[in-house]
Amino acid sequence: MTAVAVRPRSLVVLAGLPGAGKTTLLAAADTGGAPTVVLDSDQVRSALTAALPRALPYRFYRPLVHLVHRTRILWFALTATTSLLLVHEPSTRPTTRAGLVVVGVLSNRPRHFVWLDATPEEAFSGQVARGRLIRSRSFGRHVRRATRLRTRFTGGRPPRGWHGVTVLTRQDRLRLSVTAG
Repeated sequence: MTAVAVRPRSLVVLAGLPGAGKTTLLAAADTGGAPTVVLDSDQVRSALTAALPRALPYRFYRPLVHLVHRTRILWFALTATTSLLLVHEPSTRPTTRAGLVVVGVLSNRPRHFVWLDATPEEAFSGQVARGRLIRSRSFGRHVRRATRLRTRFTGGRPPRGWHGVTVLTRQDRLRLSVTAG
């Protein structure tokens, strides 16, 4: 279990390649009893899958899943005033990380970035196991961006606008430890 020290009301983003194991890690995360809102795009996907016709392939409503997920992040950042926010988001795009920083600033939340480090092969394997493969070109872009980010994060340098970074592997378990300062 890897303990990550965060301040009260933090926005904690669990990022990494699609298929790296973010949803699995979130499901087993220990928040030490702190009030926490966990936001995973898989929650939205499951709800929409149940509500939409079974014959509709996921690729047709994937943009809606992402829009609703990001809207939920903003909503809970602004309304869950006493809770930690633990968010699943690949965040390999600089614009995504910047958008999350803006959400953190608008909601006056400390920001901590957790990078789930997985090889492209491990992440692809994870996609196969869950039965949802992303397009090879899209995955390739994620891999190229993640390769550059990995060097920065393993060196202990958080993304711009973030207060801290922690790197985990697929074998790690996450424990959030709320500290006063």
